[in-house]
Amino acid sequence: MSFFLSNSGSIIVLPISMKVFFTYCILFISIGLHAQGSISGNFSPAKDFKWLIAYELTPGGERYVVDTAVKDGSFTLEMPIKAQPSMYRLVYAVPQNEFYIDVIYNKKEHVKFNFNLQNGLTITNSEENKWFTEYFSKITAAQDRLMEFYEKGNDSKKEYSDIIQNLKTIQKSYEENLTNTIAHKFIKANKSYLPVDYEDLETFLKQKKKHHFDNLNLNDPILQGSNFLTDKIASYVFSALPPDIVNKDALEMEVNKNVKTVADIIKSTPISFQTKAIHQIWEIAEANTMGSVQDYIFTNHLKKLATANGNQKMVDEIEAASRLRIGTLSPEITWETNEKKHALSTMEKAENYLLVFWSSTCSHCLKELPELHKELKGFESLKVLAIGLEDDEINWKKVSATLPNFSHAIALGRWESDYAKTFGIQSTPTYFILDSEKRFIAKPESDKEVVEFLEN
Repeated sequence: MSFFLSNSGSIIVLPISMKVFFTYCILFISIGLHAQGSISGNFSPAKDFKWLIAYELTPGGERYVVDTAVKDGSFTLEMPIKAQPSMYRLVYAVPQNEFYIDVIYNKKEHVKFNFNLQNGLTITNSEENKWFTEYFSKITAAQDRLMEFYEKGNDSKKEYSDIIQNLKTIQKSYEENLTNTIAHKFIKANKSYLPVDYEDLETFLKQKKKHHFDNLNLNDPILQGSNFLTDKIASYVFSALPPDIVNKDALEMEVNKNVKTVADIIKSTPISFQTKAIHQIWEIAEANTMGSVQDYIFTNHLKKLATANGNQKMVDEIEAASRLRIGTLSPEITWETNEKKHALSTMEKAENYLLVFWSSTCSHCLKELPELHKELKGFESLKVLAIGLEDDEINWKKVSATLPNFSHAIALGRWESDYAKTFGIQSTPTYFILDSEKRFIAKPESDKEVVEFLEN
């Protein structure tokens, strides 16, 4: 027999068989409290999706959780019991930083969605993800309406008041209705400055910049893990700018001031998050060819952060990118031919120079270089230097001899050679086009792009 106390206080006697059943029920309830959830859905076109990998987004990057095959466009990710409520990144192709979907997994809902390459993401099961998506859609449209008001030079105080009130209503309703959810963290952090009374554009922008970080919880690990916080930081750096900037130099000077501001603001956050946030700013500067901003970020902030975070690879890659930046002078290359020394810096004067990094054991090189050699015969104002990344000279001598119009240098050690590291070579063939002063002006992806650039 076994005994337990009822809600009324009386003692109930259970037979052994009932005791087993009761124990089983308690165990079942306990397991249910920590139940394993799932993320499932459908991709289309089905033929374009083969595998899906789930990562938990962390302050320093991504943590692998689980993966699964996508069969006929459908998938189910059975999330481990230990998976924590957070934002998760579902990667469906490479490169991983381009082909992904971010969803909230709260351990309470089975998340389901449909994803189409043309129409994007549609949440079919998960109230929290639906609310999250709905809020950002509505608030973005309302914010766009405010900026349109300013851009059109509208002076209607009533319309302005209606726009501001609509923004406040959307923000308040979603904040109140989504308390104690992961989505609430993002919605609250997204609350932006709104004036009490009408403000002209210049005043509004100044106040918006001043209050940009008022509601951002920089120490929340879930926000730190997502793109949301780093995007907010980058938005401040590149958008919170005076409206009267007249040239690129003045623009880059203001951006550098903003970089310093955000670096100070986030200095109490984990080094891994600081590194991620500042690196994203550096990448945006690179994409927009803002060389002085890149150099300022790296020299004053990113190099120290990456080193402290144990990310020497990032440091090396950025230093290589700086050496190879469009407009910079190419690093020197030297070689010998018939015991005579040559150098890129002293090559015969030409309108353009082409550097080709290749290998005599690379099938793509053996296909592209002979074709390129033929195509370039008519370019009299061009000099070509082909640098072979090789283990030895035997095969390189045979193949390079079939390309007599090129000058040839060899870099023994292949990927570990000095030139491979200096020029950041990760695949062959790799092309660089230089101007008459031997400064980088283009980095074509193929032999066809080389010819197309030179023709135009």
